[in-house]
Amino acid sequence: MKKVLHTVRLTAFILIVLYFVTGINCYGAVDPNRNADSNDIKEAIVGNTNFAFDLYGKLSNEPNATKPKGEPNGNLFFSPYSLSTALAMTYAGARGNTEKQMAETLHFTLPGQRLHIAFSTLQKQIVQDDKSRGYQILLANALWGQKGRTFLKEFLDLNKNYYGAGFTLLDFVNETEKSRQIINSWVEEKTKEKIKDLIPPKGIDEYTVLVLTNAIYFKGEWKTKFEEKDTEIADFSISANDKVKVPLMRLEEEFKYYENEKMQVLELPYKDNKLSMLVFLPKETEGIKELEGSITAETLDGLLSKMKDTTVDVYFPKFKIVWGSFSLNNALIALGMPDAFNPEKADFSGINGKRNLWISNVFHKAWIEVNEEGTEAAAGTGVVIVWGIHDVPVFRADHPFIFIIKDNRSGSILFMGRVMNPAGSTSSPP
Repeated sequence: MKKVLHTVRLTAFILIVLYFVTGINCYGAVDPNRNADSNDIKEAIVGNTNFAFDLYGKLSNEPNATKPKGEPNGNLFFSPYSLSTALAMTYAGARGNTEKQMAETLHFTLPGQRLHIAFSTLQKQIVQDDKSRGYQILLANALWGQKGRTFLKEFLDLNKNYYGAGFTLLDFVNETEKSRQIINSWVEEKTKEKIKDLIPPKGIDEYTVLVLTNAIYFKGEWKTKFEEKDTEIADFSISANDKVKVPLMRLEEEFKYYENEKMQVLELPYKDNKLSMLVFLPKETEGIKELEGSITAETLDGLLSKMKDTTVDVYFPKFKIVWGSFSLNNALIALGMPDAFNPEKADFSGINGKRNLWISNVFHKAWIEVNEEGTEAAAGTGVVIVWGIHDVPVFRADHPFIFIIKDNRSGSILFMGRVMNPAGSTSSPP
C-alpha cells in the first residue's frame, strides 16, 4: 500500500466533495422564509453533482483549462457550487428555449420557484454550520446593474430573497474599468483576498447590462492533523518516467477507505466530520484517464457505500492550486446551452421584459491550499450579461476575416467560428 500511495499524482482526480455541492422559473410571490423539503434539496444536490461531473469531463480535456499560464501541469480545480449558484441566479431570468437548454445543461429538474427555494434553504444550512470551530464557510451573492437600465422587480426580488443578492448600480458605459474593479474588490473581500481579478481586463465593456456574482470561501482543519515532523521531501510521479520532489505528508490513522483492482478511495474528514475531502487514487501511475472515465455521479454513491473504517498509512502531498480566471463559455455551450450565448437566440426577458440580453462570458476562478493543518479554498463566479439589438441582422462570415460590428464588444464568445479552433478567444482562454 505504501508504494502505491508514494506514487500519488496531484492530478489524480482530487475531488473535494464538501457535502454541500449542489447544484425556476415561473415567478410568484417570493417568500424568503419558506424552506424547501428534504426531497427537493436532495434533488437539487443530485442535479448539481451531475453538472459537476459533466463540467469536469469537459475541462479535464481542455488544454487551456489544465495548462494555465505559470502552471503548465494539468492541475484542475473549480467550485461546482459557485457555478451552479451564479447560473441559477441567471436562470431565474431565462425564458423559452434558453430556459430549457439551461435546465438540461445544469440538471435543474425542480419546477418553478422550487429550485430557487432549494438553493436558498441549502445556503441557510451551510451558513448555520459555519458556527463550528473546526471550519469556516462564507457565501455571498450580488447583482451589478447598469445605471439607467430597467430590471424587472420580480427578478431582483427573487435573487434578493432566495440568494441574498444585493443589487448595486454601476456605470459600465462611462466607468467601465472602475466598475470592473468594484466587482473584483467585492469578490476579493468575500473570499478573504484569495480570489483576485475574477473579471479580467476587457471582461466587461460599455455594452454590459448586468453582472451576477457568487463568492465562496472555505477553511477547515483536519479532524486528525498531519504532523509537520513527519512531512518529508519525496518523489512524486507525474508519469511513468518523470518525477518531481514534493513535501509529502504522512499519517497512520483510521479513515473511511475502499479499494478495488483499479483504484483506492480515501476520505479525509475535517473537524466535526461535517465536511470531508475524498481522494480517488489510481493504482497505476498513469491510470488517471481510465479513472476519470470510471467515476461518475451515478457511481459515486456506490463507492461511498463501500467505504469502511480502516487503519491506513497515508502519504499525501502538500499543494496549492490557482485556477482561472477563465471564460467557461465553450464548455457550457458544448454541454448544451448555446442559446444563452447567442445574441440572436438568447431569451432573458425575465430580467428586463425584453429579448435583447445574452451572456457574453461566464468567468470562474478558484484557489486551494492543502497542508498539515487542513484545507483553505475559495472560488468566484461572474456571469456577464450584455445587450444586443435583435431587429438588426448579425453578420457572421464563414471565412477567416469575420467582422461582426455589433458583437465585437465582448471579445470571447463573439468570435466563435471565426478561428480554426472554435474554443479560441480574442481576450482570454475559454
